[in-house]
Amino acid sequence: MTAIPGESASPRTGRNSALLDLYRTMRRIRSFEERVGELFVRGQTAGSMLHLSIGEEAAAAGVCATLQPQDTFTTHHRGHGIFLARGADPRRMMAEIAGKMDGYCHGKGGSMHIADMQLGHLGANAIVGGGIPAVVGAGLSSKRKRLGALSVAFFGDGAMHQGILYESMNMAALWDLPVVFVCVNNQYGMGTRVDQATRAPNFHERAIAFGLNGLTVDGLDVEAVRGAASEVVDAARDGKPGFLAVSCYRFFGHARLDKSPYRSEEEETEGRNKDPVRFARERLVAERMAEPQALDMLDAAIGREMDETIDFAVAAALPPDASMFRDVYAVGEPEPEPLRVRLDRVLARD
Repeated sequence: MTAIPGESASPRTGRNSALLDLYRTMRRIRSFEERVGELFVRGQTAGSMLHLSIGEEAAAAGVCATLQPQDTFTTHHRGHGIFLARGADPRRMMAEIAGKMDGYCHGKGGSMHIADMQLGHLGANAIVGGGIPAVVGAGLSSKRKRLGALSVAFFGDGAMHQGILYESMNMAALWDLPVVFVCVNNQYGMGTRVDQATRAPNFHERAIAFGLNGLTVDGLDVEAVRGAASEVVDAARDGKPGFLAVSCYRFFGHARLDKSPYRSEEEETEGRNKDPVRFARERLVAERMAEPQALDMLDAAIGREMDETIDFAVAAALPPDASMFRDVYAVGEPEPEPLRVRLDRVLARD
């Protein structure tokens, strides 16, 4: 955890402590995502696409602040910030995005398929809504085994039009599972604006119709997000599954190469003014919870931390070819034989 240089080591108490921690988390997400974009421009990421969550930081920080160590979650293709808010090591994350052996999945997952069971990350998924049903299974397992664990599905507004979401919400409600569905509504499903995709944009009302607790919160205010998330999460732990829609604005295009020609400059300027990181910083200063100079020092320290993530990822080794089938087939199963080796064997036998 990055500390403010010169900050007291003694535990802080009160609202200023909580908001400062949330600000720190959001600033780390913002800085990490900026470095991910830089790594992509340098041609040092694995794969041809990646998706940034800049503008959505309050959803990740606010919801993850309510989770407990035993809880699990799934994310979508824009999940870097969520995993970082959960406590992931940014160096291992960046190494994974770079396709390196030191990454969380040894370079096999890349940006869109990071997972880590130790932190409860059941996996990111590039299929729209693909990770949603997994939390139903996790919730059912927790309930049957009395694990006391909550499971959260994070997804974008595009997944609100996938049938699997409604099947999952129905099952969670029917079985009283400790599950929460979190829609990070950044106003666009790829290039389609939300009001061009549905005549019913109050997403939480759909969840209520299935028997869930349903709330919508403004993603500009991370404290409001954490408060709404706490309400839904606490009820879910008691057997009343919930749904939370966090309204925010995607600062950039769908993927890194998308220049979002479907949005006007005026719209993007207005949307980027709804900056949760800046909003939290201004509140900290306005309400005298932190001095601007201290926050400047914190921002600089986080910047140095994230610069080091790029250096780590670039220096990390690529996975050896021999590891291609590792973690793909069950332990003890023979690895597939390369075609050339098989042909040579067959021809030699003949």
